[in-house]
Amino acid sequence: MAIRQCAIYGKGGIGKSTTTQNLVAALAEAGKKVMIIGCDPKADSTRLILHSKMQTTVMHLAAEQGSVDDLELEDVLQVGFGDVKCVESGGPEPGVGCAGRGVITAINFLEEEGAYSDDLDFVFYDVLGDVVCGGFAMPIRENKAQEIYIVCSGEMMAMYAANNISKGIVKYAKSGSVRLAGLICNSRKTDREDELIMALAEKLGTQMIHFVPRDNTVQHAEIRRMTVIEYDPKCKQADEYRALAQKIINNKMFVVPTPLEMEELEELLMEFGLMDVEDESIIGKTAAEEVVA
Repeated sequence: MAIRQCAIYGKGGIGKSTTTQNLVAALAEAGKKVMIIGCDPKADSTRLILHSKMQTTVMHLAAEQGSVDDLELEDVLQVGFGDVKCVESGGPEPGVGCAGRGVITAINFLEEEGAYSDDLDFVFYDVLGDVVCGGFAMPIRENKAQEIYIVCSGEMMAMYAANNISKGIVKYAKSGSVRLAGLICNSRKTDREDELIMALAEKLGTQMIHFVPRDNTVQHAEIRRMTVIEYDPKCKQADEYRALAQKIINNKMFVVPTPLEMEELEELLMEFGLMDVEDESIIGKTAAEEVVA
């Protein structure tokens, strides 16, 4: 069986890294062999699996040693809960260089050093925010990740980002095997949130693969640098992540998405009361029509 390579995208602050690590913990509990590659300069994609503040990144170690060629696999790869392999690519100092280079440097190094071992079932790339920067499209652009999951919520900007990310997938689907595999709704308890994300998914030609309810257990576990599966395996929220894991294991719906035009997205937001006509300028309309008294 080929390794399933999945990238998780979503608006900054949506709970992407938390969702990824809780999902991966559930996959590991189910007996799957998994590697997480953090593709965010914040390097917070593995701390719940490793129970650590922050894993030292490939780029940081390469800078210390002189180049990535001076590194050994054991320098950058740590093993955490459920034998999950953990790597953080890291990035340049803020304002210097492209973080995408860090991502592809790390992935190439891991490939050359044999980190993508035959026993792996899944590799997850936890990728920063939006795909507006070509650098963060690296896992898609280089045809590394074939399955893309977008973490979103019923908030306007989270949906706007999900639509933008879908546009990025369309661009790279033409030349590679990358496909949208579903939306994961990480609930913010907005009105009719599940209906709204299902409606967005339908318009994008995909599925809402799971609705993850909001639960304070997630935060309690995070304070202790743990996933919910490890912190409180019998709680209801742990079962939500197990359900998400099983849906991903069994997922067969991989599509080239059909992103919405801005007007369509605005109509959907208006239909669900997230946006009034006078709010249109927030995501695309100019305020030129406004009559000045």
